[in-house]
Order: sequence, then C-alpha cells, then structure tokens
Amino acid sequence: MDTIFTQLGWLVPLFPLAAFLILTAMGRGYRTLAAWIGTLAALGAFVLSLLIWTERLGRDVQDYSDGFRWLSAGSLQLTLGFEITNLTSLMLLVVTAVSVLVNLYSAGYMKEDERATVFFGYVALFTFSMLGLVLADNLLGLYVFWELVGVCSFLLVGFWFTKPAARAAAKKAFIVTRIGDAGLLLGIILLYWQMPSHSLDFASIQNVFQSQGGAIEAGMTTLIALLIFIGAVGKSGQFPLHVWLPDAMEGPTPISALIHAATMVAAGVFLVARTFDIFEASQAAMDTVAYIGGFTAIFAATIAVAQQDMKRILAYSTVSQLGYMMMALGLGSLTGGIFHLVTHAFFKALLFLGAGSVIHAVHTQDIRQMGGIWRRMRVTSITFGIGALALSGIPPFSGFWSKDAILHTALQEKPVLFALGLAAAFLTAFYMSRLFFSVFTGKARGSSGKVKESPWTMTLPLAVLSVPAVMAGLIETPWNNTLGHWLSGGTETTHTGGGLVMVASAAVGVLGIYIGWLTYAKGTINRETFTARVPRLVRLLGEGYDVDRLYNAVFVQGVRGIGRLFAAIDEYIVGGAVRLVGGAALLLGRGGTRLHNGQVQTYGLITLFGLLVLLVSIAGRGWW
Repeated sequence: MDTIFTQLGWLVPLFPLAAFLILTAMGRGYRTLAAWIGTLAALGAFVLSLLIWTERLGRDVQDYSDGFRWLSAGSLQLTLGFEITNLTSLMLLVVTAVSVLVNLYSAGYMKEDERATVFFGYVALFTFSMLGLVLADNLLGLYVFWELVGVCSFLLVGFWFTKPAARAAAKKAFIVTRIGDAGLLLGIILLYWQMPSHSLDFASIQNVFQSQGGAIEAGMTTLIALLIFIGAVGKSGQFPLHVWLPDAMEGPTPISALIHAATMVAAGVFLVARTFDIFEASQAAMDTVAYIGGFTAIFAATIAVAQQDMKRILAYSTVSQLGYMMMALGLGSLTGGIFHLVTHAFFKALLFLGAGSVIHAVHTQDIRQMGGIWRRMRVTSITFGIGALALSGIPPFSGFWSKDAILHTALQEKPVLFALGLAAAFLTAFYMSRLFFSVFTGKARGSSGKVKESPWTMTLPLAVLSVPAVMAGLIETPWNNTLGHWLSGGTETTHTGGGLVMVASAAVGVLGIYIGWLTYAKGTINRETFTARVPRLVRLLGEGYDVDRLYNAVFVQGVRGIGRLFAAIDEYIVGGAVRLVGGAALLLGRGGTRLHNGQVQTYGLITLFGLLVLLVSIAGRGWW
C-alpha cells in the first residue's frame, strides 16, 4: 500500500511551528489575524494527520520511520527522527483535532485580550511540542519535546501573569512536573546503559523486551519501568504528583481544555503506552501502575464532589479519568487505556470549552453564583449536557464504552480495582449531575439572569465536539473490536461481551445522576443535611485532603528550614572562620606597624627580648 502521506509525517508539527514563528514576528497588534493564523496552521496539521490516519487503516500496513544523525561524539551516535505507527497516527489525529477547535474557540474567548497574539503563539508552540513528542522515534527525542511541553505549559498557565494566583500556579506546575521529569531522565539514562548498542529507538526497545533471552535482568527492568512511570505520574497528574493540575485552572479556559483534554496530561499515558513493552516485562511495575491509577481515580473523584469552582470540578475529574487510563495500562489493556484517552479527549475538551462559555457569560467560576442558564444559553447547555453524560458513562455516549472496557478488564484481572473503578464511576456521575443542575437549571443567581449565548466562534467548536462525544465509543464495543485489533495488530481483544459489567457500569451512572437530580434539581434531598453532619469531612474534601498543606509543611518549609541551616553554617561557621583569619592577619599587621616606629630604643628592646627567647630555648633543650 502507498504511504505517500505517512512519509510526510514530519511536516505535521511544522505547521504550528511556522505559525509560532510568524506570530512572534508580527508583534501584538494583529489579534484577529493571529487567531486565523493559529487556526489555519492547526487545520493544516489536522488535514495531514487525517490523511496519514486514513493510510494506516489499510491491512498489512508497516510502521514507517525516518530520521537523521543529530549528534556524534566518538562512538556515541544520537539520531532524531519520526515514526508513524497506528498508535502515533491516532494520537496525531486527536491532538490536531482538539487543537483546531481550541484555536477557533479562542478567537472568540480571547478577542478582547491585548496579548491575544502572544497567546496564539504560545498555543502554536505548545501544539508543535506535543506533536513532536508523539512523532519521536526514540526516547531521547521524546524527552526533548517532553520538556518543551512543560515549558509551554508554564507560559500558558501563567499567561495572565499579573494575577498572583496565575504566577503561583505556573511555578507550581513547572516545579512539580520537574520531579517526574527527573525520574524519566534517570530511567532513560539507565536504559541507555543497559540496551545493546545503547539504542533508545522504540523499535529496538520492543525487540529487546519482547525477546525471551533476558538481555536486561528483571530487577533492572522493574527499576527502569518505575522511573519512566514517575515521569508519567508528573505529567498525567497521578497521585502524589497531582497537585499541580487543579491549580492550572488559573490559565485561560481554552488552555485548560488543551492541557486537560488531549495534550499535556495525555502525554504521560502515551509515554507508558509507547514504552509498554518495558512495563509488560515487569509484573511489579504493571501492578504499581494499576494500583496507583485505581487509587488516583477514586481519590480525585471524592475531591471533585466537594468543589465549588466549575473548572476545578472538571480538573479533578481529569485526574480521576487519567487514573482510569493508567489502571487499564497496568492491567495489561493497552487498547482500554488508549480508547479512554481518545474518548476523554473529546468529551473533556467539550466540557472545558462549555465551562468557558458559561464563565465568559457570567464572569464567575463559582457554581453557587450560577443557575438557570439553560433558558438563555441553549447551545452551551445542550452540548455541556452531552459531555456530562459521556463523562458519567451513560450509554450510548462514548465514555460508557471506554469506561466499560476498563472495568471489564479490571473484573477479570483484579476485582478490587473493579470495585474502585465502579465507585469512582458513581461519584463521577454524581458530581457531574451536581455541576449541571447547579449551573443550568433552577433559579438564576448572581448575574446568571442577564447572560446571552456566546458567539459562533465559541459555540461551533462545542457543536463539533459533541459529535465524537456521542459517537467515538462505537469504534470499540463488545461486538466490534475494531480499535483493539487495529492498535495491537489483532493480538489484543478488549471485550468479551461481559453483560454484567455493562449493566453495573450503566446502573451506577444512572444512580449517581438520579441522586444528583433529587438533591440539586428537585430538592427532595436536602443538600445541607450531609454537609451539616460531617463538616470536617466536607472541608477536608474541599481542600483536597490537605495534600497541598502537607507538602508545604514537609517539603516547602522543610527545604526552607534546611536552607536556613545552610545559610547559618555559611554565615557563622564558614564566614566566621574566614573573618577570624582575616581579623588575625589584620591584628598581626597592626602590631607589626606599632613595632616599626623608627625609635632606636624600641628596636633595642625587641632585640634584647629576642635574645632572651633564644637563650631560653637553647637552655631548655635539655629539659625537653
């Protein structure tokens, strides 16, 4: 089969890169033009990605890679290139699709911002970095773009840098993710020394870890896998490095959609999927990924229940759903993890952009100040409802099918994780119904009664995203394993037609929505009853189990305390010793100055004193 467009895959990230260079050269005076340049560049990347993905749909399609020598030092040869596989082509399609819609949406959302040109330049650079990460044919190239993604997220989260909260959130995101990045770098270094011929390309890694020869011993394999996973934990907001992700909501809402949907947070899941052969070679590493993912899913879901900020609810929802993806990968279901990544990208982008439409109209993120928006923002309300149903796992929306695939694998492999996943699904449906009914139904509160629908540049992306939020799940169902066969080459089957799991998954979703409706729409259940009985628990959940406060006390204050100790040592011990030596030399010099005063009697006295010392020394030699 012809691979004309596949061979041009290296051009995909160059579209947003060209947009970044053009926008940087333009300056700040072309806000409308900047929006169209960013959108058209993303559209060009999407069209080429779509053509590449279409080529990959054929049978017996071979993976394609190409590159060039990047660095050469003696026997050390480092290359940089791109590789097109079924997985990377799918990720290209998802990333560019979301990027196009976010750019178009931002044309309306950022219309009045005086730094809009800079914003679109940052978005273009971010998209270029993510596409480069996806296309990298070796771990070193991936790491380069991995770090560039982190830099871009710092710039975008802190875009409104005049706000102290935005500056703090940007620094927090950058520092916390660096912890994970340090683990990833150590894992790459260890892998480099262990790999035959020091090869870091994914094809060589696959060959080594799929072989039965045991080229790398089991303990080292586990260590490498866990270090790589630490990098994924940082980027994908897994416990305990999840704390940066909710605070990243301080950035503009389109960035929240871009970071929390298909790009930055998906990078960690993609990293584990890209190096899946390493993890499969270590059962300990697989179990670690599965249990951390399962715990993160339920942990973040409980926090989301008590949040009052619209975007923070969705942020903790993202953390929870990323936990589902990691759990699937840890259970051995590559298809399940990637399937949920794809569906989540669309319905979570829809939810964040819908939230931005609401916030743009009411000028607040507090759901207690909203209500009755349905009457004046029908498009936003309907599309947001579609996204909420997809996230809640209600059939036939896309989230139901991908979540069902994960739960079915969990039931087969580790029933305790199935129970955690089912509980998280119930909480997800509950807090999303709480969010929807509080914002869109009931009486108008605050400025909600004076809102109007957002412009077409903002509502069109919502309408477009609602289609895959409904339909994307059909690519992998219990009766149609299209995605699983395509990703694995026919070796993995995600579903086996488990009707019990489907019924249980749908039932907990419906139950969560029903309880949310009784509480926040109909009022049958008094919402204050539970909070009044356990106020400390509600406060604890609202503060995210005080993890931030714990980290501040242990690490931030601990590091500051160590810094103060080192400063004291430097000031009083090291500096004191230096000052003592300097003072002694100064004192000796002053003494010498007084002795050399030009008076003959003084010199005679010194001579006599010296003679006495000499005589005593000679006479005392016998005593000693």
